Amino acid sequence: MLLQRIFAATLLLACAGLALMAWPYQAAFSYEPVGPRAYPLLMLGLMSLALIYMLFRPQPAQHKDDEPPLDRATLIKIGLCVALLLVFAGTFEPLGFILSSILIGIPMARLYGGRWLPSVVIITLMSVGLYLLFDKAMDVPLPLGLLDVLEN
Repeated sequence: MLLQRIFAATLLLACAGLALMAWPYQAAFSYEPVGPRAYPLLMLGLMSLALIYMLFRPQPAQHKDDEPPLDRATLIKIGLCVALLLVFAGTFEPLGFILSSILIGIPMARLYGGRWLPSVVIITLMSVGLYLLFDKAMDVPLPLGLLDVLEN
């Protein structure tokens, strides 16, 4: 219980620091009516409310039998997920959204038990579909990277 409260207090301090850093941010241009700082402040505010509850709740969180144990295999999966997300962040600009999503999505699907053919087909369709949704429908520009030759 004490470790949970220490974790909540530490993360609450981190949220406060991030909110102080995000508050004065002003973009030179904005395509949103509320501006670019609203989303991080909203997320930090909601996270802070949950952490305050976690800090002052009367009893510790109890683990149920149906929850997966935090054993070596689970920790390896978590580590691989973090590594894949770091690779995604690093390849997002040079490869573009579609290729980096496919590159990361297929190993992520396989990591959680997906079969090869459905993983490849679904991840490819989702990557292209999400690109079209964001870039064309919502007018949020995403990089094409190596597929830039397909534009126009």
